[in-house]
Amino acid sequence: MQRIPVLFPLALGCYDYAHSTDLPVGTFVRATLGRKKLLGVVWDKKPDETFPENKLKPILEVLPLPVLPHKTIRFINWVAGYTMNALGAVLKMALHPEIEKVSKKPCVFLPPNPNFSTIAFSAAQEKAVKQLLSLKDFQVALLDGVTGSGKTEVYFEAIAHALNQSKQVLVLLPEIILTTAWLNRFEKRFGVQPALWHSSITQKTRRDTWEAVRNGSAQVVVGARSALFLPFKELGLIVVDEEHDASFKQEDGVLYNARDMAIVRASQAPCPIILASATPSLETYCNAVDGRYQHIHLPERFAGAMLPDIELVDMRKKEKGPIKFISKRLQEALKEKMEKHEQSLLFINRRGYAPLVLCRACGTRLQCPHCSAWLTEHKGAGVIQCHHCGYTRKMPNECPCCHEKESLVACGPGVERVAEEVLTLFPMARIAEITSDTLTSPEQFEDLLNRIQNGMIDILIGTQMLAKGHHFPNLTLVGVIDADMGLAGGDLRAGERTFQLLNQVMGRAGREAKKGLALLQTYAPDNLILKALQENNRNAFLSEEMSARQLLKMPPYGKLVGIIISGKNNALTYQTAKTIAQKAPFMKGLDVLGPVVAPIAKLRDKHRYRLLVKADKTLKIQNLLQNWLKQVKIHPSVDVRIDIDPYSFF
Repeated sequence: MQRIPVLFPLALGCYDYAHSTDLPVGTFVRATLGRKKLLGVVWDKKPDETFPENKLKPILEVLPLPVLPHKTIRFINWVAGYTMNALGAVLKMALHPEIEKVSKKPCVFLPPNPNFSTIAFSAAQEKAVKQLLSLKDFQVALLDGVTGSGKTEVYFEAIAHALNQSKQVLVLLPEIILTTAWLNRFEKRFGVQPALWHSSITQKTRRDTWEAVRNGSAQVVVGARSALFLPFKELGLIVVDEEHDASFKQEDGVLYNARDMAIVRASQAPCPIILASATPSLETYCNAVDGRYQHIHLPERFAGAMLPDIELVDMRKKEKGPIKFISKRLQEALKEKMEKHEQSLLFINRRGYAPLVLCRACGTRLQCPHCSAWLTEHKGAGVIQCHHCGYTRKMPNECPCCHEKESLVACGPGVERVAEEVLTLFPMARIAEITSDTLTSPEQFEDLLNRIQNGMIDILIGTQMLAKGHHFPNLTLVGVIDADMGLAGGDLRAGERTFQLLNQVMGRAGREAKKGLALLQTYAPDNLILKALQENNRNAFLSEEMSARQLLKMPPYGKLVGIIISGKNNALTYQTAKTIAQKAPFMKGLDVLGPVVAPIAKLRDKHRYRLLVKADKTLKIQNLLQNWLKQVKIHPSVDVRIDIDPYSFF
């Protein structure tokens, strides 16, 4: 009998089983785990020869499925090791839950035609195309172009080049909603639509796509971060569009950054990878400046379009009349654009009507019973909701604490409240609210895009869903309701994210012949970030940010690891966090901060504490953490999660 290591798509490691013959790595099998008969994969791990052979359970069945590609297995091993997650948890992301059905009736995808149409490029675009086409084997290129410079059309030429070499291409987008406009542009260039991979496609489409990627008939795949784990037969190019976007960081399940893991996957293929952005992340920018990545510039908008003029509106100056969230200056601009039959966009990164509801009588703030978070009012639905756990209840008529009737008031603006104010100011305006509450599928967003393109909308009001990747030819005004919103708090990347987000949203204005205008409402007009935005001086901001990070040895000049301890028993959870901190190794180049109560101290009925590990880049942090945490006995009711390269600190 042969000892066969088998990995199941569960948050576990490998288990050894017995079989009459040796089986190739990647073979799909069925075996017993506990009382269940589960599908697993033969893994490339040495069997445990110390385990008695007579106690090995047999493999029940070898499944008639094509083996999992070796490169996919290698990638799973790397991701699990780097992120310190169980191998099986990463395998689960790479397998379709109905994998036994995928080969029953293979679906053939129409091949994109790299010569279907051609585009007349500017001189800068031509130069960028030549640079991209010169990439060979594993190379990383930053395609760094201002909003509206035509980055997508430029990297389409790199896709065409890969297709001409009979290679597969993966394009990662940060938001499902972004696929709508992107797909139309792709079809116009290549004659067909690519294969899609995201949470909104049907199970049958997922099965067909998974198999088509494995057998090579799906030549171009566009999808969300999970598309990275598909079993590509011959990967020849990866594109990460909007590479700076925080949505590429998965914050539940296996914690990983899809942009960083995409670079790893490209290195293992090996194949080129293009990181595209108008506002590159500091990590990517530093790598480009230092020469580790090729830096490709598109400094101007396509077809002579100009970047918008930018004004800071000082909200500290009191205006006559009742207090409004839309300043007099922004009101005047909205009126002017409506008279010219041009479109406007109002941006506020808050869903709902108001982020806080409080009682005027006793001061009680309505809080989620399961989280340490305020409940957001959604006036249209008549509910209050927690945006962390999803708890929802009907808006009460009286204060739940003092029982005073009609004493509850909404504090602060959300998208719904801004829309209400717009209709008060401009009753005839045709508006559209754009949030994850109002648009839940690409089909709904496509319908909205058609209405915008056909001039049926005057004013768009929405969240960051509007900030990136969209081209509205008649949109000439962007108004940011609260430009200071993202600057508060102790987030390492607060300034960087604010700069990126506002730069992106302002870039929606004036993308064709008509000149655009962006108005940023602020209570801090002297803020360096807002000044850099107003002066269109990205280099000044990046230089300042890089200097600060270097001084503090923060990423990309150092490593960060978050340790999140959570549990229903507060005392036990805190004691575990304290013990972990006490067992921390003392060594040069390592600082352990905490434990402290997490900013969201309670989430889904679990109390939360955090430690932050700050380390020199030279330290092998995963080995260090593994040895450190082995010394701590963790109670089964307490959950300890490791977040390598954290992006959020809640």
